[in-house]
Amino acid sequence: MRHAVITGSFDPVTSGHEDLIRRAAAMFDRVTVLILANTEKASGLFPPSERLRFCGAVCAGIPGADAMLWGGLTSDAMEKIGARFIVRGARSGSDFDYEYSLAAIMKRFDPAIETLVLPAAPTLAEVSSTYVRDLLKYGAPLGDAVPEVCRADVEETYRRLADGRG
Repeated sequence: MRHAVITGSFDPVTSGHEDLIRRAAAMFDRVTVLILANTEKASGLFPPSERLRFCGAVCAGIPGADAMLWGGLTSDAMEKIGARFIVRGARSGSDFDYEYSLAAIMKRFDPAIETLVLPAAPTLAEVSSTYVRDLLKYGAPLGDAVPEVCRADVEETYRRLADGRG
């Protein structure tokens, strides 16, 4: 079985992420969205449990896809679940350069891990979690930047968090 992971903070999941998950699921038998704690970023807008819930809703509509939280090294998670491939998206040349560096680092952890970098769909190249967080912050409509399956939930969760109802 060919098992891949898609890693990221997913704070929150975007339509670009959904597209990447769908494309990866067409190439692999199983795809796990691995929601990582990134120590180089601020703790994030949404708690990990909410990110998992949003990603789980997206994955529920994609055969062979699932989501899980992970607080350690990606290579350790991959060993635990039996994945040998990482799928990453790149919206620009600078994204590709960054992903190339990460792939080289991953090879140091485990030479058997292969990384596949897919270019973003042109219609989604400008969509990022940062963009979605800005839309939420300024009360702008999310439109198609967030998957329809979890759009209302993302908006409601944001309102609850912004109101201090955690």
